[in-house]
Amino acid sequence: MTRKQIHLAAHFPGVNNTTVWSDPEAGSHIEFSSFVKLAQTAERAKFDFFFLAEGLRLREQNGQIYDLDVVGRPDTFTVLSALAAVTDRLGLAGTINSTFNEPFEVARQFASLDHLSAGRAAWNVVTSWDAFTGENFRRGGFLPQDQRYERAETFLRTAWELFDSWRGDEIAADTGSGVFLRDTRAGAFSHHDRHFDIEGRFPVPRSPQGRPVIIQAGDSDEGREFAAATADAIFSRYGTLEAGQAFYADVKGRLAKYGRTPEQLVILPAATFVLGDTDADAHERAHLVRRQQVSAQTAIKFLEQVWNNDLSGHDPDGPLPSTDPVVDGSTIAPGRASVRMYRDPLATAREWRQLAEAKNLSTRDLIIEVTGRQTFIGSPSTVAAAIDGLVQADASDGFILVPHVTPGGLDEFADKVVPLLQERGSFRTDYTGPTLRDHLGLA
Repeated sequence: MTRKQIHLAAHFPGVNNTTVWSDPEAGSHIEFSSFVKLAQTAERAKFDFFFLAEGLRLREQNGQIYDLDVVGRPDTFTVLSALAAVTDRLGLAGTINSTFNEPFEVARQFASLDHLSAGRAAWNVVTSWDAFTGENFRRGGFLPQDQRYERAETFLRTAWELFDSWRGDEIAADTGSGVFLRDTRAGAFSHHDRHFDIEGRFPVPRSPQGRPVIIQAGDSDEGREFAAATADAIFSRYGTLEAGQAFYADVKGRLAKYGRTPEQLVILPAATFVLGDTDADAHERAHLVRRQQVSAQTAIKFLEQVWNNDLSGHDPDGPLPSTDPVVDGSTIAPGRASVRMYRDPLATAREWRQLAEAKNLSTRDLIIEVTGRQTFIGSPSTVAAAIDGLVQADASDGFILVPHVTPGGLDEFADKVVPLLQERGSFRTDYTGPTLRDHLGLA
């Protein structure tokens, strides 16, 4: 029986709660050498693609820059274009916002990247939900969720019109005398709706993939439907067997109504990992990593995001605050996803108090408990078996790996886990085609 082939991608962490800044091996998240190191490791291991998230505004809390995160994020297209020159086969995926950009500009940038990389570009299409981020842009403000996805889908389809405005039979015609004439239709576009009113001529000829690979990350019903209609790959937050299978079946089950087959959408949960010589070693190391990820200061900052109040004087090694969260329509941490995640702070506080009491947890221990754990922990053989098992059981098609140390945190996985997946016959030993669509098995 033919085994499903696992898809793997490498996420450059940037701004997130996974990174262990205090690790002696941690490096810059801005210097180009860090991007090169992680990308070349991923390519050495035959990963499908390298992935960059996006940070459109520095995070703030209590009216100040959030100093427990990286300060700064280079431009996505600049980084990926530079990486195209130092990699040969690795896909290059960038997160570009559809709420504050325009189709012509984004399509031109992705078409250019696809040419520069010989067909390795991917676009993670996202929307923005908060006015805080919108203040950096001309349009400002934000859109309700239904309008965000409506604009995003219109944005994407408009970009497709631009990508498709150059067709092979329109580029040039031989007059018979050795003189080549450009077809007057090449690059012509005209799109008019309530979101975009544009027409003209697209300046970038059709790229090696025709269109970049489209990635989507929404977990809402609107996000899943958007992915089923338009995406080539979708991120998933579900890394366990039951939850993963439910998400997998739901999203793949939506494809038929759009004339698509299950093979035309790749489902990729984000995943962290901690390896050790033995499973016991790995679990001991994972415990240390979690305490490094959630320092005493980080625990208080996270607590403030839910309590919506200055808790700088609170003891992280003591119990949760006896006071309730402030619910007055304001927010102490504008633009933070955790504010959205805990929509009912009073209910969250009750649940956390019950959990802390039941397990005798301090504030810091409680935050460690509720803010996530490593997805894969164990010896290389244990981790390889777990990844392969989830993919073969249709809980995912692969994983986007997020190392906790940048830029060298992927090396151990590449050297110790990938060979075991290859021995199982579940992962490629070499690339079979030049483009990212080839790697992902997409038309």
